[in-house]
Amino acid sequence: MATFRDQIDPGKLPRHIAVIMDGNGRWAKNKGAARIFGHRNAVQSVREVTEGCGELGVEYLTLYAFSTENWGRPKEEVDALMELLVSTLKKEIQMLHDNHVRLLTIGDIGNLPSDCRINLSEAVAATAGNKGLKLVIALNYSGRSEILKAAQMIGEDIRSGKLSSSHLTESVFAGYLETGSMPDPELLIRTSGEMRISNFLLWQIAYTELYITSKLWPDFRKEDLFEAICAFQKRERRFGKVLETNRA
Repeated sequence: MATFRDQIDPGKLPRHIAVIMDGNGRWAKNKGAARIFGHRNAVQSVREVTEGCGELGVEYLTLYAFSTENWGRPKEEVDALMELLVSTLKKEIQMLHDNHVRLLTIGDIGNLPSDCRINLSEAVAATAGNKGLKLVIALNYSGRSEILKAAQMIGEDIRSGKLSSSHLTESVFAGYLETGSMPDPELLIRTSGEMRISNFLLWQIAYTELYITSKLWPDFRKEDLFEAICAFQKRERRFGKVLETNRA
């Protein structure tokens, strides 16, 4: 029986896949457990998706781990999430090396607890020489804040004479974003069936293909990733244009 992995065309892989990892709390609730139980069990999903992207040759995988809005959750949940981040980084660093994964981050890392910042910086530095998949963790991230900060930097550069407003293009603007050195995501996966973007990569996903699955994140596995990629490869990406073959 053919698997989704068997159906993937290696010549049509998305260079960049982004994931909104949603449903940890509901997964835990369904099992009669606290929300952090869902977050802990989600680590396996992160591992499998990272390994799956690495095996296929995907260049970038961006995971939405913690938004600026998530600070509004109960303190005990936020504290447990931060502790889980630290412990996971320590446990998974060898997996990153074994799979040649380079860790990167986007978001306001400076506002994370000090132990998180230190362990995150150490993991980023330790994997800097890896040449495989670039795993981008969005932490304390806000798409609106990212765009606002880019606009502020552009304004400063125009005032200082480093940039002329007449030379401001979409590509120049994109270079001021935290993802300026990355290709835009071609595929965005959201688990748990929610139909919203949640302030994630707002500029970058203008023409990204969306894949929504009802599966909760802790249940998401490598074959689910492959299924999403198969669905992506069956779509006709027109970028607002009408292809000649579709014209009446």
